[in-house]
Amino acid sequence: MTDDTIGERPADPAPRRTAYHYYVVAVLVLIYAVNFLDRQIMAILVAPIGKDLHLSDTQLGMLSGVAFALFYATLGLPIARLADRYNRVRIIAVSCAIWSGFTVCCGLAGNFLQLAAARIGVGIGEAGGSPPSYSIIADYFPPQDRGYAMSLYSLGIPLGITLGTAFGALVANTYGWRVAFFAAGAPGIVLAVLLVTTVREPLRGGLDRLKQASITSSLPTALRAFFSNPVLRSTALSAGLSAFCGYGATAWAPAYLIRTLGMTLPEVALWYSLVNGVAMATGIFLSGWVADRWARTNPGAYALMPAIGLLITLPFFIGFLTAHSWTLALLLFVVPGLTFSMYLAPALSVIQNAVHPSERSTSGAILLLMINLIGLSGGPFLVGWVSDALAPRFGAESLRFGLAALIPAILLAVVVLFRGAVLLRRRAAAAQA
Repeated sequence: MTDDTIGERPADPAPRRTAYHYYVVAVLVLIYAVNFLDRQIMAILVAPIGKDLHLSDTQLGMLSGVAFALFYATLGLPIARLADRYNRVRIIAVSCAIWSGFTVCCGLAGNFLQLAAARIGVGIGEAGGSPPSYSIIADYFPPQDRGYAMSLYSLGIPLGITLGTAFGALVANTYGWRVAFFAAGAPGIVLAVLLVTTVREPLRGGLDRLKQASITSSLPTALRAFFSNPVLRSTALSAGLSAFCGYGATAWAPAYLIRTLGMTLPEVALWYSLVNGVAMATGIFLSGWVADRWARTNPGAYALMPAIGLLITLPFFIGFLTAHSWTLALLLFVVPGLTFSMYLAPALSVIQNAVHPSERSTSGAILLLMINLIGLSGGPFLVGWVSDALAPRFGAESLRFGLAALIPAILLAVVVLFRGAVLLRRRAAAAQA
């Protein structure tokens, strides 16, 4: 890899969007979908894996969260520093090939430690996926359209989760959970080749009015600068808390529907994947599109959108947990499925617009660090731990209480998001003074 200021073919820095700009986003969306397919397929396979390998809910929660998230989040920072200096397209392609290979290795695991090692490998590879992608998209779309562009990119999440749920359930039901991992890893290799052969590395900062040509701060300096900024700090914390709720719910919702409410794997493949996928995609797209427009009159919109969404979702989530049939529970889960994902595109837009182009991958990685250390590590683990603790008394009903443990996190996320809206308005007022 060489520095992308030398010998690269920069994209047209004009703000006009072209079909090629959307093609770039489309390829990155497909890679992001594979990223989430490989990451979230554990959610649908926890039941057969736990039965086959004799694992507890706490161990399964660790495989769904901690084993992946710690390496994904921490290695994202040094990889992002490379992406802020070198060719981002090639970094994403290599990372995609790595995480796809380790997904295949998950299907070869014979015990908890082997599966945890393979999940760690998936996390290491996926660390190089999203932060460089954020930076590339920010160099293809101007600041006023970045919330919309980030919402398009983030559609890879529901696409990957839906495919992972439907595909994983169908394959596991027919051929077993190991074959599901083998098949899930294959598409990433093809997409890595497609990316590196058809997507051009854009001119870094070409769509921004820069007062500073470049920044070459060290990683510790970048971390201090990020967390000393009240807006960035609040955005990262609120995103982490929102992810705690969303990851905790989506990691265990299929198991809850199967174990507690009697849903079958084929029914999960058809109905849960469809309902959750459509709801999540709608929430992600609307949050970025609406926030961009609302922010023209209210700069706090990027925090108000997810805050209002979480307030709306609370009674529906409680209804989901108290329903006694999977059909009613799934119907009520439409709203949480929509609103739990509304934080991501606005948070990405705030951070990509607030930092220098040469710091965008690093700042995106810091955001993901918070999302994954707080959200992906904590949410699934908490639900599994509470479920295990209450299982001797409540049996299969214990998972209902495990999911209910997410409710205080929802309320805390709302408080932090409203605080973030105040900070965004203050920053906008200071910029106009």
